[in-house]
Amino acid sequence: MSSATKTLDLLSYFSTLRPEIGLSQLCRLARRDKATTYRHMQALEEAGFVEKNPLNKCYRLGPALLQLAQTRELTVPRKLGAQTPLVELANATGETAHVTVLSGNTVYPLASVESPTHSIRAIMDNHAFPLHATASGMCALAFGPEALQDVALENMPSFTQNTVTNQSDLLSSIRRARATGFGTANGSFEADVQGVAAPLFDQTGLFAGSVSVASVATRFTPTLARCVQQNLILASRNITRNWGGHIPDFIESAWAKPISPSNELEAAS
Repeated sequence: MSSATKTLDLLSYFSTLRPEIGLSQLCRLARRDKATTYRHMQALEEAGFVEKNPLNKCYRLGPALLQLAQTRELTVPRKLGAQTPLVELANATGETAHVTVLSGNTVYPLASVESPTHSIRAIMDNHAFPLHATASGMCALAFGPEALQDVALENMPSFTQNTVTNQSDLLSSIRRARATGFGTANGSFEADVQGVAAPLFDQTGLFAGSVSVASVATRFTPTLARCVQQNLILASRNITRNWGGHIPDFIESAWAKPISPSNELEAAS
């Protein structure tokens, strides 16, 4: 990893739940020494990517990122095209809905709408989604570039007892996603969360990201699973259309198959 990559990687530790980070905390999170971390943060501060809170001296994201985010959305519109379908998906399922985008070998969060129904709900606050352990990641592996499989196989940490950690199980999950048109994660990233995702495509005709529903596992009954499938299909079609793309015929064919024991999504008992 180059020095520039290590510097920019520090930005990934900021989130809505962790908007400000002190230098010592950042060292622990990044597992780096203080001198190196300070030098990298100085570079980010000079570029306007971070700034210091004058009251507590903690770092927070800087104004330069806002300009970059606005430029990105204007030139490669994604968030606006996903927002209305996401709200509709969350309302229809009662669960948290979110969209991720694939950039290089990484699945990044784009937008989310929390469950409008339940006080106990899945919270999307990841700076990236593991390819082998999340529904969004499984969609990327099943419908994105084939080279992603090699990337996933090189880095398969275990997050829960349900995490896929070997090649055979990963390839089986990918085949299942291609056969059904959905990526799934049955407590494989967070033990109490069931995730289901459908692929998204843009004007290039290539896989661009995923739209997902994340449910507390104990609520994920067969009835909810069918509801999630049906509404993910609608959301995927709408977002893909808004992004200038179309759903490939083989995925539409998978979605058209009647719900049966062979393609019904796994539900919590």
